[in-house]
Amino acid sequence: MEPILEGAVEVHSHLGPGDERSLADDVLDGLTRPFKELPAKHLYDARGSELFDAICEQPEYYPTRTERLILEACAEDVVARTGAVELVELGSGAATKTRVLLTAMAAAGTLDRYVPVDVSESTVLACAETLVGAYPGLRVHGLVGDFERHLGHLPRPTGPRLIAFLGGTVGNFPPGSRRRFLRGLAKVLGGDGHLLLGTDLVKDPAVIEAAYNDAAGITAQFNRNVLQVVNRELHADFDVGAFEHVAFFDRRRQWIEMRLRATELQHVRVADLGLGLDFSAREEIRTEISAKFTRKRLEGDLAAAGLELVELFTDPGDLFAVSLSRVRPR
Repeated sequence: MEPILEGAVEVHSHLGPGDERSLADDVLDGLTRPFKELPAKHLYDARGSELFDAICEQPEYYPTRTERLILEACAEDVVARTGAVELVELGSGAATKTRVLLTAMAAAGTLDRYVPVDVSESTVLACAETLVGAYPGLRVHGLVGDFERHLGHLPRPTGPRLIAFLGGTVGNFPPGSRRRFLRGLAKVLGGDGHLLLGTDLVKDPAVIEAAYNDAAGITAQFNRNVLQVVNRELHADFDVGAFEHVAFFDRRRQWIEMRLRATELQHVRVADLGLGLDFSAREEIRTEISAKFTRKRLEGDLAAAGLELVELFTDPGDLFAVSLSRVRPR
């Protein structure tokens, strides 16, 4: 696709004709395994994103508001330590979390460029238009793509780069994949770049489990919505109401698992794949893991990726952390 150019805004799309196969491939691979699972990224269609926004407002769900408070407290320090002139945000959405960083960079006189990375072109364009109006002189180089696969398409740094990967999303990767992804980030940081990473912390399991089992049932709707996505996109016939939401903290692995549990024996047809799936009563589909971190786990993952921890910012209750790291000197 040709880049979209408009004044201070440049947007490049790297989603090709084969990308719509991602869901089909994941369904074929994940739902034909002895233990069925689907990648968490398929939870976030338009409806799923709306539901997640609603989750973030629930009293039990502490990560979003806690991370925001940490960012507000540490933004000036981060900008002073890094001297960053550009901010790259993975999974940028409307850039609501990172405006505090952009504001701090503008106040320090270093803000030059913002690089949002998101799968939605309309979201990137709308965000770019808003930000260039809010920050005079700001240039936006948007990248429409999957941050797991398209990091190589990031523009070359214009100076010290800060990559922000917030929301605890890094915890959705299994340990091996997480470290590989962090190694990929280290490669695109640049010699004087820094990574700002949001991670949920290990704490009382009851607090963690409550965040994924809100009393209003919004997370249950969000979880079941992935079946609506499969029904719509692949012409499947899942009875969404015949699956119940399950979320629990695995104390050994120190992560949350979200699952969908069949409430009765059923047969599901996925027409676009010519696939038939049998579910026994109480059989489950894993739809998300969300790892929780200790400082030791975080430092281990960073070290395996060739990164070193510069500073760990937390809230007074040690619920959540935002870490600043850089490529480890050779």
